[in-house]
Amino acid sequence: MVGMDAQELQQLVEGVRAGTVAPDDAVAQLSRLPFTRVGDTLVDHHRAIRQGMPEAIYGQGKTVAQCIEIVGERLEHGTGPVLLTRVSAATAADVLDRHPGGESMAGCVLWRRPEPTRTSKVLVVSAGTSDVPVVDECVLTLQAHGFTPDRLTDVGVAGLHRLLAHLDRVTAADAVVVVAGMEGALASVIGGLTAAPVVAVPTSVGYGAALDGVTALLAMHASCASGVTVVGIDNGFGAACAVTRMCK
Repeated sequence: MVGMDAQELQQLVEGVRAGTVAPDDAVAQLSRLPFTRVGDTLVDHHRAIRQGMPEAIYGQGKTVAQCIEIVGERLEHGTGPVLLTRVSAATAADVLDRHPGGESMAGCVLWRRPEPTRTSKVLVVSAGTSDVPVVDECVLTLQAHGFTPDRLTDVGVAGLHRLLAHLDRVTAADAVVVVAGMEGALASVIGGLTAAPVVAVPTSVGYGAALDGVTALLAMHASCASGVTVVGIDNGFGAACAVTRMCK
């Protein structure tokens, strides 16, 4: 463990006991600590204290061995859920072989462990079936943070009656994540139907002029529905984290 040794920790505890250190000041110091070095990685065990959500493990670019080591560190020394994102099916299988008990979906692996349950109703909506991998990443991340999200797929503006048939689910939600490629119009539609926070996720789905998600990204930023939050292309994880910051 790096950043505070046993003597400094003892002094902090004694200071709180003696009344020379305010409890809030002690919490502020501890909220920056501890972190553990695992090879080239500094694993942040106290991110949940600072941000209300644990550190996720971004797997893309990491070796299988690094993923195994970091997941092992989090499982052994942490208490909350462990989420590994953006890995291949082969990497997920290798990590699960060493650390069984995780749930694999859409290039992510989640080891569920007890944490406070969030009561907000979150709906994740996709314009098309091709957007489902991003929906899955978002749903799994929401589950890691204690939500029980609802999901509604393939209700894009090319057949708006499909969405209107589920309008009650949209208006009942405390927050809505809208996942859409092509021109990204679904975010504006839903943004105009609900007073709840709307987080829009442009996807790289679409033909030539969709520009691998850039068209949807710009359209969502230019939405005429006020207050729509937009995250990066294909970033279902980021959308779930935005909702976690907004909702209880």
